[in-house]
Amino acid sequence: MKELPNPTFALSPLSLPKGLRRRPLSFFGNSNPAPMAPDERGSLSVSWAKHADEVRQAQRLRFRVFADEMGARLNTSVAGHDIDLFDSYCEHLLVRDQLTQEVVGTYRLLTPAQARRVGSTYSDLEFDLTRLRGLRESMVELGRSCVHPDYRHGGVIMALWGALAEFMVRNQLDTMIGCASIPMLHNGIVSGDVAASIWQQLKTTHLAPIEHHVRPRLPLPVERLDCALEVEPPALIKGYLRLGAKVLGAPAWDPDFNTADLPMMMRINDLPSRYRKHFLGA
Repeated sequence: MKELPNPTFALSPLSLPKGLRRRPLSFFGNSNPAPMAPDERGSLSVSWAKHADEVRQAQRLRFRVFADEMGARLNTSVAGHDIDLFDSYCEHLLVRDQLTQEVVGTYRLLTPAQARRVGSTYSDLEFDLTRLRGLRESMVELGRSCVHPDYRHGGVIMALWGALAEFMVRNQLDTMIGCASIPMLHNGIVSGDVAASIWQQLKTTHLAPIEHHVRPRLPLPVERLDCALEVEPPALIKGYLRLGAKVLGAPAWDPDFNTADLPMMMRINDLPSRYRKHFLGA
């Protein structure tokens, strides 16, 4: 197996609470599949990918979620895998079912040092991040977050976020940014109305200070869309907001993934006290 050049860290196994043994609503959609029996799953473990084949497992999960489930058009060099040029520079966080050893959740992280090596972050491709230049030395980019359809519950997400918090503290980093996606498909119709409505809500409640605003390179044309729908943000975005995240500006349109992407930022110092205690013990 090919060793990865990036530093990796071993993390402790994590067990699911008993109340999370059944499969809830889909994390990315509105489906309600049949629940799994309790003995069909093991406890969860969290680790950083140490070999190229482990990264491939994450890329296969990403393809299943983004392409097969969400309809993204992926230009990939390996069939059935979501791969882009940033993958080789990123740390890949994996959540496994210990019973099957299947990767059921993943995040990728681009550190400041690796961002300098590759020349930018993924977010730079979608947004003008000029106003964040003063934060880059301690800023990690999060991306490609996804969870297997059978495991979309709080246990996997909390496992991922707990590992992320440990990574940030251990490496003396304090800022996380990323593009949070809102699907353009709503009630069977491709439309930006939902994303425009969510943006309209969040810019009045969770907008970052002006000194951290960014601009989309391909803006979603919110001024031509219905911004008055009564809709809630996707679960992942709501989770970020509970952790103290801020929206950095208007959404960009990603035609390949058929999503509207909101630029978001979380800072360790902005974590609410209950989450700071949970993740950092402080």
